[in-house]
Amino acid sequence: MHQPTNASSTHSPMIRVLLADDHAVVRAGIRQFLERAGDIHVVAEAGDGEKARVMIAQFHPDVAVLDIRMPHASGIDVTRWIRTHYPEIGVLVLTAYDDDPYVLAVLEAGANGYVLKTASPAEIIQAVRDVYAGRSVLDPAITQTVLGRLSSPQRPTAEQPLTERELEVLELAAQGFTNKAIGVQLGISDRTVQGHLSKIYGKLDVSSRTEAVMHAVSQGWIQTNWGESRER
Repeated sequence: MHQPTNASSTHSPMIRVLLADDHAVVRAGIRQFLERAGDIHVVAEAGDGEKARVMIAQFHPDVAVLDIRMPHASGIDVTRWIRTHYPEIGVLVLTAYDDDPYVLAVLEAGANGYVLKTASPAEIIQAVRDVYAGRSVLDPAITQTVLGRLSSPQRPTAEQPLTERELEVLELAAQGFTNKAIGVQLGISDRTVQGHLSKIYGKLDVSSRTEAVMHAVSQGWIQTNWGESRER
């Protein structure tokens, strides 16, 4: 990351940003107020995670502003990829999701900031500047929840590995399929699917599909391919 700078200074460098979100209207709105800041320039846009990787490799931005749910590769996948290939690039996740599993998965993947889309343009602009300067950013609306989770005592026992079948169930759950639909695809009953999910929850020490899926994504066990039709 870059050395801290005074964003109000007339000599502040231009911050080069990659903007990735699967909704063109959302990208246009964010781009408009970011560039009005005067010290931020959106050098490229991407409508999916795979395109974001291509644009990052091509333009090498200072900060990548990513949504979580995108086709072909999630914001978590892209964050992990950036940390592996371009560790100097700052990552700011800008999303509608304030669920603990999403937040923790993104932070575990190596993001420098997590801001909700309900934040004001001024707050988002400042978040980009902070990430560029090497500071961490966490939306005030989720700070207390996340700190509570991070400070809670961890179980001393190691996670039990998931079986191949449990991973298949979890991957289909990540794609939004119901228990019945998962059962049809795998040739098992929906009751058996629920049994697999219950075992998964126990092994991962989670209590919901969302937590299980996001934990698996953050660990790189499964790949996500959330499409444009998903509700935010």
